Amino acid sequence: MNLKHDEEIVLNDESIEAGIVKILSAGIAISVLLVLIGAAIYLGRHGLEIFSQGGVPNEQETLSDLSSVIKSVLSMHGRGIIQLGLFALILTPIARVVFSVCSFVQRRDWTYVIITSIALAVLCYGLLGA
Repeated sequence: MNLKHDEEIVLNDESIEAGIVKILSAGIAISVLLVLIGAAIYLGRHGLEIFSQGGVPNEQETLSDLSSVIKSVLSMHGRGIIQLGLFALILTPIARVVFSVCSFVQRRDWTYVIITSIALAVLCYGLLGA
């Protein structure tokens, strides 16, 4: 495909749909893979531990923010890798909306840019602000 400098690629509905499907499929596949790897590591290290008084073994580790999750992943802790998989799963629909906003901007469909930008703002607020 030879494009001149002045020509631009305009996305049609089918290519946008295909891009969305790829984003969602990749996000889910990455999430599942990370959770399975993390579960295998966790069970390999702690699978034979006995629960005492209703507590989960190694429960003291807090993984509520991204920096602690990354530290845990770099240390190859199973719970951290599982948590990273869950973060990837949460970010998948956000990536889909970002892709949609970019596609609508490229198509200059300003009504949908506004609508999907509002949806993106609500998603980000729910993730970060709530």
